[in-house]
Amino acid sequence: MSPAEIEAIMHRGLPLAAAWGVRVLEAGPEQARVELPSSAMVLRPGNTVSGPAIMGLADMAMWAVLLAGTQGRDESLTSNMHVNFLRPCGPGPIVATARIIKGGGRTIFGEVVVTRADTGEVAAHVTTSWVRVKAKLPAAP
Repeated sequence: MSPAEIEAIMHRGLPLAAAWGVRVLEAGPEQARVELPSSAMVLRPGNTVSGPAIMGLADMAMWAVLLAGTQGRDESLTSNMHVNFLRPCGPGPIVATARIIKGGGRTIFGEVVVTRADTGEVAAHVTTSWVRVKAKLPAAP
């Protein structure tokens, strides 16, 4: 799937991604890069991207990897996220690069690095785990 196809799925499945203007720059089954453009909507006092926006973008980046690896049919759920905020991002744009560390079982482990788009400085380091959702059986008549 192309980055544009993954982006369209993300915007439909998570309207917040569309509202924020998140762009999928690269998406493959092992790594994805997504960008959050500059927007007053995601800033906190001090003219820097807010923590919730950084965490949201990191989560979206990991989902992009999972969507790419399942031809857009991923229904996994975030089960854990640990964020280390290393330095302010400034007003954006910012880029989140996600990669799968271990993904063979029911639990998927990933890492996301969030950087300033202008300088490449690392602003946040995220580790995350997701749980694969089993297909639901039809209800008994």
